[in-house]
Amino acid sequence: MKKILIYDPAMCCSTGVCGASVDKELLRVATVIENLKQQGADISRFNLASQPEDFIKNQAVQSRLQQDGPEVLPITIVDGEIVKTKEYPANEEFTLWTGLVIKSQKEHGNCCCKGGCC
Repeated sequence: MKKILIYDPAMCCSTGVCGASVDKELLRVATVIENLKQQGADISRFNLASQPEDFIKNQAVQSRLQQDGPEVLPITIVDGEIVKTKEYPANEEFTLWTGLVIKSQKEHGNCCCKGGCC
């Protein structure tokens, strides 16, 4: 299975799913990643605000940040190669890279929102 690394822009918490108004795209990404990790996927996320050392350690990420600025984030790396910048991967891309099917919240038996499933 491929190793996926996602370098997020500076966010208030590790997933960005916090605060009074939750970004639906960040909620989707956090939910998909958790779902795939429970199935054995090797996915890691790094937050610029709380893990800047990880951005410095990765030469490709550091170079892109120096070249394009923080607007290039998020950066997705699959098996050492930058495959996407400036937006999060689509569900189809996660499926392609992991070989796993993303289960819906209803199939998975979890609910992520107050009062019911998203």
